[in-house]
Amino acid sequence: MRIAIMHYTAPPSVGGVEAVLTAHTRWLVKAGHEVTIIAGDGAAAALPAGAGLALVPEMASRHPEVLAASSELEQGRVPAAFEELAVRLAGKLEPLLRASDWVIAHNIFTKHFNLPLTAALHRLLDSGKVRNCIAWCHDSTWTSPHSRSKVHPGYPWDLLRTYRSDVVHVAVSRRRQKELSELFGCPAERISVIYNGVDPGELLGLSGESQSLVDQFNVAQSDLVLLMPVRVTQAKNIEFALQVVATLKRRGLRPSLIVTGPPDPHDALSLSYYQGLLALRRQLGVEQEVRFVYETSLGPGQPRTVGPRVVGELFRVSDVLFMPSHREGFGMPVVEAGLVGLPVFCAAIPAGEEIGGEDVTTFAADATPAEVAARLAAWAEASAIHRLRRRVRQSLTWDQLFRREILPLLEGKAS
Repeated sequence: MRIAIMHYTAPPSVGGVEAVLTAHTRWLVKAGHEVTIIAGDGAAAALPAGAGLALVPEMASRHPEVLAASSELEQGRVPAAFEELAVRLAGKLEPLLRASDWVIAHNIFTKHFNLPLTAALHRLLDSGKVRNCIAWCHDSTWTSPHSRSKVHPGYPWDLLRTYRSDVVHVAVSRRRQKELSELFGCPAERISVIYNGVDPGELLGLSGESQSLVDQFNVAQSDLVLLMPVRVTQAKNIEFALQVVATLKRRGLRPSLIVTGPPDPHDALSLSYYQGLLALRRQLGVEQEVRFVYETSLGPGQPRTVGPRVVGELFRVSDVLFMPSHREGFGMPVVEAGLVGLPVFCAAIPAGEEIGGEDVTTFAADATPAEVAARLAAWAEASAIHRLRRRVRQSLTWDQLFRREILPLLEGKAS
């Protein structure tokens, strides 16, 4: 589809709406759609690769003519130049919008920053020059205690509280939906709610390699991500970790266990231990929940090994450092987890007892998998930080929002 996304400004201008606009553009382009940003100012180099940019200077809220008009409008006076400016904007926008399958206008229908632009969009809709339009509402002047004084009864201010049945109205929260339904005098269900999201790869600073692993391991849908940044040796007691994961799964959770290190390819015992772990994984029915980085092949006969950078990035995507080791000379991952703020569940190893102390969760060498799983599950439900992290990971990433909310909206209603 050909999609036009409109706002007063585009990147490199910095702002919350610009960030959302950028995310929408990135995912739409990634899905194969043709996206053009239409704004008063911006730079093509600052947009996601593959997006187009069309500049209409009079769309900018800081354009001299718009500033002059806004100053009058905020005082309750319609300037003599208002209609001419609205007509001029409509004329410039028509050739940019008429070929679009969708026009997505951010805040233009509900904010007072450029009322001639709002009037121009209404004119184009009235004349049938825009086929499918989404009024994406982040904020509303009429319901804002800070800007309510800038609008007045009558035209053109009333455009900002006008419900159009030929427009798809989207609010960014349930609260905003309620405000708009009361403002428009329409049922709340006529206003869709689509939250803003986050890009985990960008926020957590993930490299392409780490992002690939996260995707392969389906971390996004996990309830609890356990990290073991260790080599595959018997001293690490990885079979115990597999049993803990199996127990968590039986409890109704969706756990993930990531083991970052490889077996020693030159040690027959190490390779035998690794093969035994794979067999135990099959026996326990946790082949999707327990993943070894080593088994993600780079090609035929090329198992993967990763360095400290990727391991560090996996620390950032995990929920818990899990160290059930039989023995450790020290246990460096506990110290690393402390630096990145990752909760630690570990056996009684030196780094856990001496450095972690009361700030880590330790368990005895004779603890059963069921006991440790119960403590992990209890922690996961008691931790507000973890509950929010899990909720965002599972439902509030741009990937999730795009596939679940945005793309169906566009594909289902396009005419």
